[in-house]
Amino acid sequence: MTTSTRGAHRTPAVLVLEDGRIFRGRAYGAVGATFGEAVFSTGMTGYQETLTDPSYHRQVVVMTAPHIGNTGINDEDMESRKIWVSGYVVRDPARVPSNWRSTRTLDQELAAQGVVGISGIDTRALTRHLRERGAMRVGIFSGNALPDEGTMLAEVRQAPEMSGADLSAEVATTEAYVVPAIGEKKFTVAAVDLGIKGMTPHRMAERGIEVHVLPATATVDDVYAVEPDGVFFSNGPGDPATADHPVSVMRGVLERGTPLFGICFGNQILGRALGFGTFKLKYGHRGINQPVQDRTTDKVEVTAHNHGFAVDAPLDRVSDTPYGRAEVSHVCLNDNVVEGLQLLDRPAFSVQYHPEAAAGPHDAAYLFDRFVSLMEGQRA
Repeated sequence: MTTSTRGAHRTPAVLVLEDGRIFRGRAYGAVGATFGEAVFSTGMTGYQETLTDPSYHRQVVVMTAPHIGNTGINDEDMESRKIWVSGYVVRDPARVPSNWRSTRTLDQELAAQGVVGISGIDTRALTRHLRERGAMRVGIFSGNALPDEGTMLAEVRQAPEMSGADLSAEVATTEAYVVPAIGEKKFTVAAVDLGIKGMTPHRMAERGIEVHVLPATATVDDVYAVEPDGVFFSNGPGDPATADHPVSVMRGVLERGTPLFGICFGNQILGRALGFGTFKLKYGHRGINQPVQDRTTDKVEVTAHNHGFAVDAPLDRVSDTPYGRAEVSHVCLNDNVVEGLQLLDRPAFSVQYHPEAAAGPHDAAYLFDRFVSLMEGQRA
């Protein structure tokens, strides 16, 4: 990717999908060329958290809400150390941000971090195209010396696909660190970072948990070196079919019977650890308005999602696994995709969505309390 940052709002830009569909607009953020998987997010707010979510690594995010950048950028809502999206697509960027916490514009932040974007295109038409045809490779090109359409399309089709991509180690921490409990320390949790968002250990710290965040390359011995009361596997990017190492570590945790909680990528890792398969969704779930039913209580919650892969597990029966009986605990009401798993004979569960809710609704915050209850039960 090549980038510059001068005169982006006046510079022509072109978005090219791998099936040959082309959209023309104006550069937004950095000027240059970038490639990734084209996906769309339906959130009307929370764009700063979306941009800094490591699960979006190597993806070009199309925002379905027309007005983006209204609240600018601040230094408090970052979910990780940088912007991870490969590219950004908006219809009508805000001309002037309006928020008391804003310190700079979204355009300035994208440019400063070298993120190539495009604005002024029909994002509604682009989203409908992706819904009908599925997520696909895409390139954004901007600048005064744009290649011809044939060259741009050829470059897009040479870009790597998301299927088969092993990406978690590229976004995870390389050094272990500790997030201290807020108030009295009640438990210690080892959190395997596969692309963790900053709000997740904070939600645990609020409940008196000292969180030891470990690299994606952590071994079972590394996990138990912190003497955990529970083990957590985070969200992250890439194809879960490639995640053999995290699956092996999770199986080691399951064998010991330590309370276990996984979200998003962690849910797919649990699925694989139990012997289920995974598959790529046509266009995925990305946004903060997805209805999910907790089948253990029959309650419906509105939830925050960011996933392009899902677990292939039976919805209509309890399954036998090497670690006892397992069942689907949560399901998406839009398309019946598996949104959660739980073991019936060991203290382990996971969900496919984001209960830390940054950004998003707080309907699923109870899941952190459920994790605490598992650790309390194990201690008792």
